[in-house]
Amino acid sequence: RHTIFILIISFESALPGLCFQYSGSSLLTGRTATEKHRFQCSRHFCASNPAMNIEMSQEPLLLRAVRGESVERCPVWMMRQAGRHMQAYRDLVKKYPSFRERSEIANVSTEISLQPWRAYGVDGCILFSDILTPLPGMGVEFDIDEKIGPKLKPMRSIESISTMFVNKDWSKSTPFVKQSLGEIRRTVGNSATVLGFVGLPFTLATYLVEGGTSNEYMEIKKLIYAQPQTLHKMLEILAVNIGNYAIFQIDSGAQVIQVFDSWAGSLSPEDYDVFALPYQQMVVDAIKRAHPETPVIIYIAKSGHLLERMVRSGADVVSLDWTVSIAEARQRLGSEVGAAHLVQSDRCRQ
Repeated sequence: RHTIFILIISFESALPGLCFQYSGSSLLTGRTATEKHRFQCSRHFCASNPAMNIEMSQEPLLLRAVRGESVERCPVWMMRQAGRHMQAYRDLVKKYPSFRERSEIANVSTEISLQPWRAYGVDGCILFSDILTPLPGMGVEFDIDEKIGPKLKPMRSIESISTMFVNKDWSKSTPFVKQSLGEIRRTVGNSATVLGFVGLPFTLATYLVEGGTSNEYMEIKKLIYAQPQTLHKMLEILAVNIGNYAIFQIDSGAQVIQVFDSWAGSLSPEDYDVFALPYQQMVVDAIKRAHPETPVIIYIAKSGHLLERMVRSGADVVSLDWTVSIAEARQRLGSEVGAAHLVQSDRCRQ
């Protein structure tokens, strides 16, 4: 199996017209020769070399790439495709002012998910949702303040997590996810790959323990050292639920699952091995038992010091952030796992 390089572009500012040029290694050949393709994207189209066009009868390009198949060009999609950079999204915000409305009303979530695909012709169509969306389905309530982000009642004791439970039927607690993914899949057909996503246990635990977003993750690190068994219990409940929730997304129409352990990059390698990696493996193992053919992509922010460990999660593709170059990833990961390269635009350059 050879290394896959996929360009993921993330941006949030208003861009009336886009033109991206990337250099990707000669895919799935094991060679280092580069191949350049220019994508000219506007509000209504995304055109590449016509010779590279995919026949609509084939499976989607991105899906074939992450499976390790030879592909005619490098797939392109944006990790944060839907959002403030699009006027159509900002118009919907006026009608549906809360994030949970936009992500938990099925037809609204579907429309937002499809907006970038219609506008740019990207190769992936991502469910518009949040990593916290499944929390109420396991006994944890939350809200999202439009200015400061998620707000939760902190859970820092064994008693506080006693209200958590394993969800037996995600179709009852998140029916909007099933409806949205099904409609997205029917709409895009084979022109794009439908991606679902979940937050991994350690990252979700940071929100539960901190009570929201954090810069230093002091409270969860205190729990690591003072009450490790309490944290392990929380992580285990999260892992079982998230594995089943990811399976539910695949059953509902997702063709690829991206798993986010965004804040695991705040851990030392030693703590990562204890409090993040085993629970990543629980989630990925559950997905692979139910759907061995479904590719899994793992992403961790600021993960340069954890790259080799990320492979041990069992994911098929490792997302690289700005801390690791493609060349370094090739050298460190070898050819046994795919690599997706995330290019984040610098707002100061815009």
